[in-house]
Amino acid sequence: MTDLGRCLVTGAGGFIGSHLVEELCRRGAPVRALARYNGRGDTGWLAEIDESCRDDVEIVLGDVRDPDQMRAVVEGCDTVFHLAALIGIPYSYVSPRQNLDTNAVGTLNILEAARRLGVRRVVHTSTSEVYGTAQYVPIDERHPLVGQSPYAASKIAADQMTVSYARSFDLPAVIVRPFNTYGPRQSMRAVIPTIVTQALWSDAIRLGSLDTTRDFTFARDTASGFVHAALAEGVEGGTFNLGVGREITIGDLAALISEVVGRDLPIEQEGSRMRPAASEVDRLCSNPEQARELLGWEPAHDLRTGLELTIEWIRGRGPRAGVEQFAV
Repeated sequence: MTDLGRCLVTGAGGFIGSHLVEELCRRGAPVRALARYNGRGDTGWLAEIDESCRDDVEIVLGDVRDPDQMRAVVEGCDTVFHLAALIGIPYSYVSPRQNLDTNAVGTLNILEAARRLGVRRVVHTSTSEVYGTAQYVPIDERHPLVGQSPYAASKIAADQMTVSYARSFDLPAVIVRPFNTYGPRQSMRAVIPTIVTQALWSDAIRLGSLDTTRDFTFARDTASGFVHAALAEGVEGGTFNLGVGREITIGDLAALISEVVGRDLPIEQEGSRMRPAASEVDRLCSNPEQARELLGWEPAHDLRTGLELTIEWIRGRGPRAGVEQFAV
């Protein structure tokens, strides 16, 4: 299978979505990009994608919670990449119902539209958060799913709905499960941008838990994994971890970023930045072998190289990107 056809990317105005739009354009695929409707006509990061891509992208504003609109958006597309979601874990404690409506019901709307319209493949976006704290390491796709936050629970529901459509209706769907994607355009509230902005412009790096571990994957590598999942043969109904397979503590990550930035700063722990104790995911480290073997996908960037590219991008945006957002 070598032809993606016309592609729909939901959540295209977001961090990973905008990188995926660029990846598809580089591969010559026409793209319909769905960004969430707002009164300002703001298309998110689509406004900053590479200029060479813009003529090949049809931008649509809407909301995945609207089933009628989703049918119209899916119509005429061959491959559907479903990334649209509410992603903020702290916000899910405040608004669990909105997380469920957007992440689970929104996914149902996409799946049903894809089933009715007969698309060639749906690539659904999961998250490593669905595993909860690792019960064994490295985490493979057989690891139990544990909803340690309302966000994680809503994504588990979306994943299981995708599995059910693949099994009940033979929908050609694949689930990809990124592990801690980072890079240019990521929310400044995410851990790497939080550390980088403080390393560049503050007098200290202030964080929550320093001992938790994460497996970080550069954004262009994650986008490449999506495309591999859309093109690989015989993988319908499968779930694939998109991770590097190496973990690092948040404390060590902060020290590495300080080294790359070239500033020796104290690293301080703040209680206000801690997740609720029973909700904290202490350890995440992927086993990406299934993606490598069945999708032919391999990350191209090591952590230091990805951090250098990310720091360069954040530095270029200046202090306005930065530390004042974190009340430091």
